[in-house]
Amino acid sequence: MSTLPPPPSRSDSAALRLREEILSGTAEPGSLLAESAVAQRLGVSRVPVREALFALEREGLIEFSDTGRAYVKALSPHDFEELYVLRLALEPVAARLAAPSLRVDASAMEQNIEATSEASSLIKVTHLDLDFHEIILAACGNARLLKLWHTLRSELELWLGRLHRSKQIQTRGTREETVSSHRDLLNCFRTESPAVCERKMREHVLSWREWLPMLPQNG
Repeated sequence: MSTLPPPPSRSDSAALRLREEILSGTAEPGSLLAESAVAQRLGVSRVPVREALFALEREGLIEFSDTGRAYVKALSPHDFEELYVLRLALEPVAARLAAPSLRVDASAMEQNIEATSEASSLIKVTHLDLDFHEIILAACGNARLLKLWHTLRSELELWLGRLHRSKQIQTRGTREETVSSHRDLLNCFRTESPAVCERKMREHVLSWREWLPMLPQNG
């Protein structure tokens, strides 16, 4: 007998709303998230908002000032470099480890690419882009690599969303470029050796570095 999962708590719901606003760019980098104003806007008390803000701080999406005020995190070029180095360390290794498994069954990657090709918004493209990479991390069979990825994912999604919005205003262009690059990776996993898959993923992550100059330097 199956049981339905419990409904999300008020703090979880508040965190979900705020996360969506931050990742979509609706809540701009550096903007203040005052507890009282957020609570009034979301129709909840300040306690779940405070808990939501703490959760988002752990994800790297907000930061608290010395006076305890919460602000949307404005990631700097230095933050980008740190995230970039970690991607470069984690993802090529994961690709090599995942290659044998994905050569047998890459259906999850194919489904992700199909969903990306039909995405109607930049935030959806961004989310599916990170999902694609998480499929590879999950297939690598190394739980610690996947755990490290999960600690980075929210900040990566924050950066990738900004990169997508800065690089291409039109959803179609960003979507098609994402689909094309991911289909190249899919074909590699289906036909090439683990070493080639590792090299292909390294090249894919290296291309991310080229986007940095397109971003404004003020967060």
